[in-house]
Amino acid sequence: MPPRSLEIGPAGKAAARAIVRARTARGYSQRQLAARVSALGRPMTATALSRIERTVRRCDIDDFVAIATALGAAPHTLLASSPRDRGHAERAET
Repeated sequence: MPPRSLEIGPAGKAAARAIVRARTARGYSQRQLAARVSALGRPMTATALSRIERTVRRCDIDDFVAIATALGAAPHTLLASSPRDRGHAERAET
């Protein structure tokens, strides 16, 4: 029996929404952002980024920090970028 994948929780979904918001606000395509992340030494394809944004793929902390850096943002500011998402992140911490 194959291992069961972990469900993406509220904090992971909030992170995905934050990545989409920040990427589109800066005018980057998924391909452009993936290239910026890869240039930082964290290999990422546009397909992988798309899967993260659609919550099909989990975004590990190393990916998230690299994505935030490529976007010119501190990771914590991405997670606290909207009132709706702040509530999800706060609940995830408790």
